[in-house]
Amino acid sequence: MPDFSTQRRRDAGKTLTGRSPSPRHPISQSTLFLLGVSAARRLILACGLTPLLFAQPSTREMPDLNWMEFRELVPQKISTVLLPTGTIEPHGVANNGADITAPVAIARQMAPRVNALVAPVVPYGVTGSLDAYAGAFSIGEKAYRAYLTDVLDGLALQGFRNIIVINGHGGPQTAILNDLAEKVGRERRVRTLVTNWWAYCSDVTLKVFGEDGGHAGWNENAFIQAIDPKLVHPERYSDAMATPRPPAGTWFAYPFPSSIILYQPGQGYVRFDQAKADAYFKAVVDKMTSLVQETIKKWDQAGIFPQPSH
Repeated sequence: MPDFSTQRRRDAGKTLTGRSPSPRHPISQSTLFLLGVSAARRLILACGLTPLLFAQPSTREMPDLNWMEFRELVPQKISTVLLPTGTIEPHGVANNGADITAPVAIARQMAPRVNALVAPVVPYGVTGSLDAYAGAFSIGEKAYRAYLTDVLDGLALQGFRNIIVINGHGGPQTAILNDLAEKVGRERRVRTLVTNWWAYCSDVTLKVFGEDGGHAGWNENAFIQAIDPKLVHPERYSDAMATPRPPAGTWFAYPFPSSIILYQPGQGYVRFDQAKADAYFKAVVDKMTSLVQETIKKWDQAGIFPQPSH
C-alpha cells in the first residue's frame, strides 16, 4: 500500500498549477488523489477550475483521435465541431479543390481558439454551372442531401452541441446546407451555424484589396496563395480568363464561359501579392473565429439547448 502521508507532505501547499493555494481555490493535488476521480471532478467543476483539469487534446483533427480519447473529450471537454464542406471545380489558376482547401485551413486555424475538433471535410458538392470543366465533379441534390443529413446527424449523436459548417462553395449548395442544418438542429436539439467565408468576409476583401473579388478572383486566389503558394500558377494567368457575373435576368450560359467569375465589372482581376494574401488570410480567420465565438456565447446566454450535466 502506498505511503500517502509522504505524498501529502510533498504536495502540501500546492494546487493544480504547482503554486500555493489561494483562498479561492485551495485544492491540492493530493486532495484530488484521495478524493477519487468522480468526487475530484465534481469539486473542480464547483470551483471553476475546469481549464486546469483538462489537458489539451493530442490533436484537433477528429479522425486522428483514438476512440478512447474521443470518448474522454466529447462532449465533456469539447462540445464544438467544425465541418468543412466544399466541391471540386475550376478556379482559374488555383487548384480545382480551392473550395476544399480554404474551409479546411480556416477550420484548422480556428479550432484551438474556439475549443473545437475539426471533422473530416466533405469534398464533393453540388457544383453547378462549372461542372463541365476538366477535373470538376458534381453530386446530385438528392444524394447530397441524404449524405449530409447523415453526417450532421452523426455529429449530433456523437455528442457535439455546436455544429459549425464552414462552407467553401456557394451556389445551390449553400441553400441546401442551411436547410439541413436547421432540420438537424431542431430534431437533435443541437445548435448549428452555416458560414460562407467569402460572403461573410466581403468587407475584409474590400479593406485588403480595395475592390470586390469573385469566384477565383483576386480574393479567393490570394486566400489559396496564403495557404500554399504552390497551388497557384501565375504563369498561366491572363485577365482574359475572367468574366463578370451577369446581372440577374440578362443572360445565362452553361457552362459558364470563364472559370474566374467577377462579382463586379472591372474588379477582382487576379494579382499575386503575397503580403496582401497573408494579410487577407489572417483577417478572414480572425473574423470567422469571432463569428463562431460570438454565436456560441449568445446561444449560451440565451440558454439554448443547455449541455446535459455529467
